[in-house]
Amino acid sequence: MSGHSHFKSIKHKKELEDRKKGQMFSKLARVITIAAQKGGRDPEKNPALRQALEEAKKINMPKENIERAIKRGTGELKEESELFEVSYEIIGPEGEMAILEGITDNKNRALGEIKNILQRYNWKLADQGAVRWLFERKGYITINLDSESVKNKNKEELELFLIELGAQDLIYHDNSLDVIVNPEDLESFKEKLKSQNIEIVEENIGLYAKNSIEVKEEKRGHYQNLFEELLDTDTVQNIYSNLNL
Repeated sequence: MSGHSHFKSIKHKKELEDRKKGQMFSKLARVITIAAQKGGRDPEKNPALRQALEEAKKINMPKENIERAIKRGTGELKEESELFEVSYEIIGPEGEMAILEGITDNKNRALGEIKNILQRYNWKLADQGAVRWLFERKGYITINLDSESVKNKNKEELELFLIELGAQDLIYHDNSLDVIVNPEDLESFKEKLKSQNIEIVEENIGLYAKNSIEVKEEKRGHYQNLFEELLDTDTVQNIYSNLNL
């Protein structure tokens, strides 16, 4: 359970310091709007909205931006442009696979922009279902390995503890650990960790590849540049691939 994961996948994203805050606020506002549109404005009854609001808090998103996004979703604030959730399956020249998830107010413009980027890197859009089969939706919780409550346990104790709680897989990073769980168990698992004073860095529900490809060092830059360009568009929110970068 310590690194060669059947469920292992890579969610590619850029940290806040690498991006313009304005774009970050704009993208997260769209997520909040869609969440409120689907499940209402009460975060206690709407897990997707609650998660988006937690992300907004982390990046110090202004309250007025948050409230405007919620009102847009609930219909309290009328806007001319409609938001659409989009998903693109893409394939690289060597059989690499990825799924892009995003939100846009103009499907044609978004598709054209993404096609142009893919073409420059010799990637292409795939037929619907050609890539999706490789992925399954899972919940993940990232915990801080440097927190006192975790430091007090050795690796075997920590892994046994998490498995007994219901972890399906564990993916180690330098100072953190991704705990993979069933999506429906995410909230209850998070509460169990909190009760043990384990620091949660991030939580989400995303796509995980059933099998991943190791990437040679000389090719890492190629993939990272591609994913960064895609994430710099107004549309793309998340990228999931079978590449182990």
